[in-house]
Formats: sequence, C-alpha cells, structure tokens
Amino acid sequence: MTLFSFSSHELDFIDDDEFHEECGVVGIWTTQDAASLTALGLHALQHRGQEASGIVTYDGNQFHTHRGLGLVGEVFDDPRVIASLPGGMGIGHNRYATTGETQLRNVQPLYGDFEFGGFAVAHNGNLTNAQLLKQSLVRRGCLFQSSTDSEVFIHLIAISLYSNVIDRFIDAIKQVQGAYSLVALSKDMLIAARDPLGVRPLILGKLPYSQDENSWVVASETCALSSMGADFVRDIEPGEVIIIDHDGVRSIHPFADNTSSRFCIFEYVYFARPDSVIENKSVYMARKKIGAELAKESHVEADVVVPVPDSGVPAAIGYAEASNIPFELGIIRSHYIGRTFIEPTDQIRNLGVKLKHATNRAVISGKRVILIDDSIVRGTTSKKIVEMVRAAGATEVHLRIASPPTQHSCFYGIDTPAEEKLLAHTHSIDEMCKLIGADSLGFVSADGLYRALQEDKRNNQNPQYCDACFTGDYPIPLTDHDMQLVKSK
Repeated sequence: MTLFSFSSHELDFIDDDEFHEECGVVGIWTTQDAASLTALGLHALQHRGQEASGIVTYDGNQFHTHRGLGLVGEVFDDPRVIASLPGGMGIGHNRYATTGETQLRNVQPLYGDFEFGGFAVAHNGNLTNAQLLKQSLVRRGCLFQSSTDSEVFIHLIAISLYSNVIDRFIDAIKQVQGAYSLVALSKDMLIAARDPLGVRPLILGKLPYSQDENSWVVASETCALSSMGADFVRDIEPGEVIIIDHDGVRSIHPFADNTSSRFCIFEYVYFARPDSVIENKSVYMARKKIGAELAKESHVEADVVVPVPDSGVPAAIGYAEASNIPFELGIIRSHYIGRTFIEPTDQIRNLGVKLKHATNRAVISGKRVILIDDSIVRGTTSKKIVEMVRAAGATEVHLRIASPPTQHSCFYGIDTPAEEKLLAHTHSIDEMCKLIGADSLGFVSADGLYRALQEDKRNNQNPQYCDACFTGDYPIPLTDHDMQLVKSK
C-alpha cells in the first residue's frame, strides 16, 4: 500500500465537477507584525484558493517576500518564515489558477523593482484583454516572467509615462478590461482598487487594538477581518481606488461616471464564506433565503431535506424551514481528503465521490429525500451522490439546486469548464434529471435568486448583478476570447 500527499490538481479525479474558487487578497498598513496578521487573513480566505500562497512586507528599508505552493498553513508553517518577513506593511494572496499554470513563478504577490522603488501587487479576478495587452507589451520589449494575466499590471505600471506611483497605477487599470480586486504595496503606501463594475469583492477594515491609530486592513471578505480582530469599515466601491499612507485613507474615483454595480451573484451562491457580509448582505442569510425561494418554486412532498455538504447546508436549512420538512445531515463530508491516503488506482478513481462523501443511512433509509446542492457543473458528481443516496435506502431522491442552470462559462475569475462541458448548456432539465438519475430536478429561477437577495426580480434592461454564468449576459467585453474565436474560424 502506497501512502502519499498530493496537490489540488492531483485531486482532479475527485473535484473536476465543481466550480473552483478564484483568489483571496489581504493588505495590512502600519502594524508591528504585518506578516502574522496577513497570514491570519489568508487562513480565513483559504476557501478562495488552495493552490498557492504568498506574502510581501516592507520594513521601512527593504521589501521581503515568501511564496510557495500549497495551503497557507503549509507555506507559512515555520515560525522562521514569518520572522523573515519583518515590517508593518504587507500584502498577501491565496491563489487558485484561472490563468497560468500552477508553478512558483505564477504565485502572487508579484514584485518588481521600479525607478520609484519596489512595488508588489496581488490580484483577484481575471482580465479579458490580457493577451492583447501582453502582445503589445512584448513588442515594446517587456519580458514576462510568469504566465498569469496579473503580470500585465506590473508592466503597464513600469512603462507608464506618469511620474508618481498613483498616476502610474491609475494609468494601468484604465487600460485593462475584466474583473479585478487589487491590493498593491509601495514603500510609501498601500493601494486597493476594484474594477468599475465591482465584480469581485473587496472591503476596508480597521485594527482598533493597534498602538498606531492609522492601522488599516484591506481584504476580499469580512471573514478575514474577524480572524485578525479588525473592525469592518465599508465595502470599497466599484471603480474606487483607496490609498492608505502615513496621512491616513483617501479615495479616488478615476472612472468618473463609468461605474455601476455588477457584483458576482455566485459569491452569494457558493464562493464567499458563509459568515462573511458582502455588499451589506449576510452570505449565510442570503443562502437560507435562496433555499426558501427554491422551496416556494419547486416544492415536492418528501420526508427529509438533506444538503450536499458543505455548500448546500444554508440553502437546505432555508428550504426545510419554508417547507416544514425536517432537515437532516444525510451526507457526511470528509474534510481530510487531499492529505495522505491510498494511492488513486483505477478502482479508487471510480469510487471518487465516496472518498469525499459518505451517506448517513440512519436518516436516509426508507425516506423520500430532497437533496439540496448549490449548482450542477458537469453533472458527474450529482449522479454519483444520487446513486449513493439510493444505495443508502432512499425510496425517492429529488434534487434541488440553489442557483439557476449554469449554461455559460465565466471569464471574470472563476475557473469553469468550456460551455460544451457544462451539462445545462447541452441538455434540458428533463434530460439532466434522467442522466443524473433523480426522481425530479429543480433549480431556483433567476428571479427567485434575485428575490432572495432583496431585489424584486432580475431587471433585464439593467441587471443588478453579474449573472453571466446563468444568462450569458456578459457585462465586460470578452476581447481575448472573441479574438480566439475569430482565429479559430
């Protein structure tokens, strides 16, 4: 028997039927121990990326950096690593690759030495014109050291003709298209910015216990603030650039009137941690309300409501409360998959989902079961889970999904399969139900999802969120993708 450890890519045989998180970013300004606080924040944001992690700090004289492949606890497990990152200012990044291979050269924050000094940047999101910009930058003599789209920011800042850091930074973000939440660090300031539509989350917090009253935190989600004892101040607005320096916090809106909110609706469905508050909404309560809407729209008589853990739990609670059907943990998830265990032979690969989920026969056998999950991607996992529940003695299995059918790929920072590999893109709901093997299949409607988020319904003329993965309504041009389509014809 061979025992070994492996990375998330080596787990593809288990989780290639899931949406993968994007990235998480943290920025710390003027504390005595920026590296430790940044690491705490990254721990809280681990759900947003598990492939790699990195921190850059500045101690008033020089920059320090440590980056590595793996989870935060693996990259920063040695106290000597944190000790090698002195300074009161720092930024950190958790990576899940949406562009570029999983190699150390792609791990962020990215760092460069400029004529104005050192500069580091960390990026959550995805640029839709990165390849076009890269071609232009390479022709101008820029040498790319990574294959990630985030490096475009470094080169655009480097070649900018503006004299100061802020003007160069703004010059760079005005040339890119796509979704981005950025944190950047120079020797004089911490910078944070969101794209003009605010697709990805970014919040501002304050450290109340620091001896320095001018101590601030920037992070992807409020859960990161909780981990370091910081107070939430506000969401950074779409198109806003925040500058934090020794004079405090100031705000710039370089995009004038070209901003509006098209926040990623899937953050509420799946990506954000349940205890986070985003755009003044509790993620946990939003998911419960989605479950309640799902019960109103596609109720079926049953004996128990069972979530597919962990992402289906809040919606299942909401469904159970709205339908007066008991909530039960009929599926138990192993949280230790991906550590050391048996070599994945062909037999183990065929068992796949059973390594990750186990049925709780005591609450399933002889029952009509409503299964609640957040989404269906390829459908292979859903099929295996339905089979597992039937094998545990369920008399009926009704699958309910707490999002509309995912028919389109995301180009804004979520790793999704090509459209032809999305089950909902190629099959009707009835066809999906038959392939998965459920007695019935239902999805929350787009209007139901919007109602759960305190909107009357989706405004087709002016949608309140980015919901392109459901509707195909892409709010930001897909420049690189469109160029590839033209080349392929």
